[in-house]
Amino acid sequence: MLTPVILSGGSGSRLWPLSREGYPKQFLPLMDDERSLFQATLDRAVIDEGSKPPLVICNEAHRFLVAEQARLAQASLSGIVLEPVVRNTAPAVVLAALWALEGGDDPVLLVMPSDHLIPDADAFDRVVQRAYRAAADGQLVTFGIKPARAETGYGYIHAPGLADKTPRKVVAFTEKPESATAQQYLDAGEYFWNAGIFMFRASVLLSEARRFAPEVVVA
Repeated sequence: MLTPVILSGGSGSRLWPLSREGYPKQFLPLMDDERSLFQATLDRAVIDEGSKPPLVICNEAHRFLVAEQARLAQASLSGIVLEPVVRNTAPAVVLAALWALEGGDDPVLLVMPSDHLIPDADAFDRVVQRAYRAAADGQLVTFGIKPARAETGYGYIHAPGLADKTPRKVVAFTEKPESATAQQYLDAGEYFWNAGIFMFRASVLLSEARRFAPEVVVA
């Protein structure tokens, strides 16, 4: 069973003043069809008939925005988990894993931000289907984007290997390198921008969190 998890805790400070603390960019209609980025993510979260409705993790102040935009998009939700205080990605993902395990199941979680624009939904579905097999077998899967320039504002995933359609092993991650290093990564052809999209079994994520970041795990 696949359970999408949508992270919607961002404050939208990078698109100010259009995006504001009370109405961050993921809830704005920035697309040609007037859907918000959040609503487009809801659509993208419907992978196949076997997947569960998405779980949304959001700031407590945005709970009604999430519910209303989901209603307008006619999208079902598995639930809305509220963050009283913003704590970035790792605690939100751990919280999602704890929630997913409460019912006694151990689903594969597809974790994705709510503010991405992915024009080719079919290509995204195909990549998710390939990633699912690895995640179901106990792997931690991260999604990378082929870099188009020596961008210093993104994290870089080092995943050498043949240019095929099978998952590559990640050997290193570098957060926001300086310009010369970013250019080296671009020239090497085996580095990818961190998309902030992940897939794993809930139990596997919790096991690794307890091992490497026990202070994040609350239960």
